[in-house]
Amino acid sequence: MVNFTAEQIRELMDKPENIRNMTIISSMKQGKSTILDSLVARAGIIPCRATCTRFVCERGEEQLRNITVKPTSFSLYYEHNTSEKLKNDVHLINLIDSPGHIDFLSEVTTALRVVDGALVIIDCVEGVSMQSEVILRAALIEKIRPILMINNIDRQILELKIEAEEMYRNYSTVIESINTIITNYGQSDMGDILLDPSKGNIAFGSDKDSWAFTLPTFAQIYSNKFGIDIEKMKEKLWGDNYYDPKSKKWFKEPTNEEGENLQRAFCAFVMEPIIKLSRSILDGNAEQMNKILTSIGISLGPEDNELTGNRLLKRVMSQWINAADSLLEMIVLHLPSPKVAQKYRVNVLYEGPQDDEIAASIRDCNQKGPLIMYVSKMVPTSNGGRFFAFGRVFGGTISAGKKVRIMGSNYTPGKKGDLFINTIPNTILMLGRSVEEVPDVPCGNIVGLSGIDRYLVKTGTISDNESAYCIKSMKYSFAPLVKVTVMPKEPADLPRLIEGLKKTLKS
Repeated sequence: MVNFTAEQIRELMDKPENIRNMTIISSMKQGKSTILDSLVARAGIIPCRATCTRFVCERGEEQLRNITVKPTSFSLYYEHNTSEKLKNDVHLINLIDSPGHIDFLSEVTTALRVVDGALVIIDCVEGVSMQSEVILRAALIEKIRPILMINNIDRQILELKIEAEEMYRNYSTVIESINTIITNYGQSDMGDILLDPSKGNIAFGSDKDSWAFTLPTFAQIYSNKFGIDIEKMKEKLWGDNYYDPKSKKWFKEPTNEEGENLQRAFCAFVMEPIIKLSRSILDGNAEQMNKILTSIGISLGPEDNELTGNRLLKRVMSQWINAADSLLEMIVLHLPSPKVAQKYRVNVLYEGPQDDEIAASIRDCNQKGPLIMYVSKMVPTSNGGRFFAFGRVFGGTISAGKKVRIMGSNYTPGKKGDLFINTIPNTILMLGRSVEEVPDVPCGNIVGLSGIDRYLVKTGTISDNESAYCIKSMKYSFAPLVKVTVMPKEPADLPRLIEGLKKTLKS
């Protein structure tokens, strides 16, 4: 993982099969920000040991409340050997940090429109909250493919001190709840999107201590030991699978041939090593800790020997099963690229005929096809009163100086209302706290445009084709509950009040 320049980012944008556009769905306050810090640190944007800085919370209100208020875009890079070649593939991950707090759920909708996948973070102690269910339902309607992280399992180990079997039942309940939502609202043309640990699309971990794992992580460890293929080993590490160390046989029942009780494979081979290591560190049992560290191949440096308690636990666990590595691998392997996702998303995106050239450009993610881009929100700039148009290119390529048709949300095909024809002054990459100008951005990528905020209020469609229809308007999860009437103290200030309200409406 390295921090790439804007020029290198632009080169990788031409490979839609290696792009992942995703967001994070979470109702937790701190869980999401620390996960994002881990991912950003792994990309080299901040130091790896500065993962508690809440880097993603850049606004004053976000720092004060420790939550995300406005979506922010980050570009991360991950090298992974997805095709067993000698050289790793480089993947561009465009991550939209969207709010999880109930007060800002309307902002989530703007993120869902421009992504293809979502990482759902669920607290294993609190379970699936109502707002997580609402956001996941909205994501499935937009045909967003989910993956899952079951979070805060360190609380079960160290605070609640529950046994491994009870943990397994707890995780099964969470997964069943999420899969029920997916079954009710998922759409058949998306393929098999049900979550299953044995598939590798579910991670277990602790955001606070920056560690997480998927079952393929442990399947690789045990496949050589048992002489079992990795794919079969993944299946044995979940569900009703029990191993008898005496007879060296696998059973589907929790007892062996002699009637002796057996421990579930997930508990014995996955959770027990984590539980023993965690508790030995916090209990100060150096002998047991060193024995486990030797068995898993982890060596501590001179500076690590000075750490104790939670700080040492975090260092050891993040070195053994690093959260960023596990999650990025899961994102690359189980979330679709624009090339794949736009084939089944086109019918929920484009309101025109599904057999015209614009629909074909979206479906094929064709960089040389007609331009079609959706602006999902307006982002305030450092230049007071101006906005970047933030959105995604679904077909063709958008470039600075290109003459386009800017269609507002009230545009009707064949009419001139809410239609503007102009050139694009600048195309920019919105990289968290910074922006970088690039000459053009091909389809499948997220982009910001400057200089067109005067034509759009909130959302709109941009195309270079006269026969293009609009991208469908987004359906917000919640409608406004409160209305207020405002008036200036001085009548002479009315024009300034109106201008301020217009800017508030845009943002």
